[in-house]
Amino acid sequence: MPAYDSQQLRSREFRDISLSFEPHPVTKDIPVLRDTACIRKSVSNIVQTIRGERFFDSLFGSNVRRSLFDFVDFATASVIEREITEAILNFEPRISDLRVSVDASPDDNQFEVNVSFSLIGESAPTQDYTFLLEATR
Repeated sequence: MPAYDSQQLRSREFRDISLSFEPHPVTKDIPVLRDTACIRKSVSNIVQTIRGERFFDSLFGSNVRRSLFDFVDFATASVIEREITEAILNFEPRISDLRVSVDASPDDNQFEVNVSFSLIGESAPTQDYTFLLEATR
C-alpha cells in the first residue's frame, strides 16, 4: 500500500451551476461556480430564500426578510445574526468555523452582514463575504 503525503491530499472541489442560467459568451455552456464562489452564492441563496418558498423543501431558507421591516437597530441586527447563523449551519454543510456579524445602519435603513467561514477540507485562509440587507418597498 503506497504511503500518502498529507500535503498531496486535496479535498474534493466544490461546484454548483450558476442559477442565472445565462450562457457563457464563448462556450454557450451554463457557467459553473467553483469553491469559494459557489459557497458564497449558496450562503446568499439561503439567506435570501424565504422559509416555505420552496415547494418540496419548506424548511429551507431563513426568516430574515421578516425582520427587515422592523426597526433598523442593534436588537434587530442581533435577531438577524442569529437567524442567518442558524440557517447557514442547517443548510450549508461544506463550511466550518462560521462567524456571522450584522451591523445596523439606521440612517441608511440597511444592515451590513459579514459572514466568515472556512471550506471543509481546505487549507485556504478564512473566507469573508459581506453583503447588505435592506427593506424594499
